[in-house]
Amino acid sequence: MSSQGFQQVQKQAQTLVLAPQLRNSLKILQAPAVELRTSILEELQTNPLLEELPVDSISVEEHRESTNENEREANEELDFNAEDFSALERMSEDMREQFAQENSGQSYTAEDEERRDYFLNSLTESVSLQQHLIEQAELTDCDDQEREALYYLIGSLDDNGYLTETISNIALTSRIPYGIVQKATALLKTFDPPGIGSENMEDCLATQLELRGRGDSLASKILREHFNLLVRRRVPELKRKTGASPEDIQDAIEEISTLEPAPGKRFSADSNTVIEPDASVFQDEYDEWQIVLNNDYIPRLRISGVYKDMLAKGNLNKAEKEFMLERMRSGKFLINSIEQRQQTIERITREILKFQNEFFEVGVSKLRPLTMSTIAETVGVHETTVSRAIANKYIRTPHGVFAFKYFFTPGYKAGNGESVSNKTIKDMISQIIEQENPAKPFSDQNIVDQLKEKDIKIARRTVAKYREELGILPTNLRRRYD
Repeated sequence: MSSQGFQQVQKQAQTLVLAPQLRNSLKILQAPAVELRTSILEELQTNPLLEELPVDSISVEEHRESTNENEREANEELDFNAEDFSALERMSEDMREQFAQENSGQSYTAEDEERRDYFLNSLTESVSLQQHLIEQAELTDCDDQEREALYYLIGSLDDNGYLTETISNIALTSRIPYGIVQKATALLKTFDPPGIGSENMEDCLATQLELRGRGDSLASKILREHFNLLVRRRVPELKRKTGASPEDIQDAIEEISTLEPAPGKRFSADSNTVIEPDASVFQDEYDEWQIVLNNDYIPRLRISGVYKDMLAKGNLNKAEKEFMLERMRSGKFLINSIEQRQQTIERITREILKFQNEFFEVGVSKLRPLTMSTIAETVGVHETTVSRAIANKYIRTPHGVFAFKYFFTPGYKAGNGESVSNKTIKDMISQIIEQENPAKPFSDQNIVDQLKEKDIKIARRTVAKYREELGILPTNLRRRYD
């Protein structure tokens, strides 16, 4: 009979533990310029020892001397264990009182009032699709039951503006007679934007033509009766079904292309973000390439001299001294992390410029394959550091603004032994298709053959993949009939 019991076992395990300071340093490295400014301003609010330098208030030499002084003081400081942070509230209150006293003599001028009003009046708020439609429903001449049905219908629309729920289900849910809901549905289709409240894309596009007074046109007939052929752009079959000429069918297709397939989309939340390049690369008047980092959104910081003097005088109690030392170290760490971030981005940008020099000289056609490990090895950092440093960051070039990640791309070996980036190949495919005859567009195999003539050998499925990524339709949907 075997015995059961507890047993101590020693085991070795390798784990990665990130210290809080290292975690903050990585956060600063990874943040783009606009987000970094927000983080810095938050630190300024919580750290009374940090102060922001006004623009052009200090020279580069003075800034370097201040940085060196901070480093010397950091080495001279002793370790501590904070026990009482009650000094924080007292010191913060003193700062607020001092600020109020310093600014109490400033008057509020008419110019300040005008500037404030202009700022507040410039604020805009986007209107949702539901709000836009409800405002129209409130102004519509109809009875209370129809207006109530309109509210139910508006609440049932999807993001595209389609009414995906059936009228009978809405009538059952709302307990409104079916006929009333049906009338409200017809009324909703007259609202702005045109096509709202349709069942599907076919109905949406046809409704827009009717509102334009084109309900009896060839385009409307194609939408209502031959939508599947339209989607596949089967012009010969449409010619046979409708009896119209290829030219008239082509005109009808072009008219349909001017319609809005998803009328509710323009009321969706704006997902656009502000892009501010973290670095700019340009040629100066001597045709030398220059790199300039974007410091516009990064406040220049230093440790307040007032609190340095307070520490030097030695009039603080133990808790106050320890609090100030801890805040000073935190502030210096932030300043050094920002400096290190900028240096890392500059070094990576310089290596990209060196490696992708032909891109900066000529354009996308000269983009070379490049991996992060190559740059990491040259710069002397880990590959993950490069990944963090370029995350969500952009670089301004003579050919436009590009994400840093744009320059890191796999590629292929050309027949002459040179490496060609897949983005360069995509650009070549796009140019080939732009030059094709619309009546006889190139097939994917034709494109493969043309690339082969340029010493670039890739498979047909790769061409199809790149074409889809470029948003280019297949051959049969690109064909235009004269």
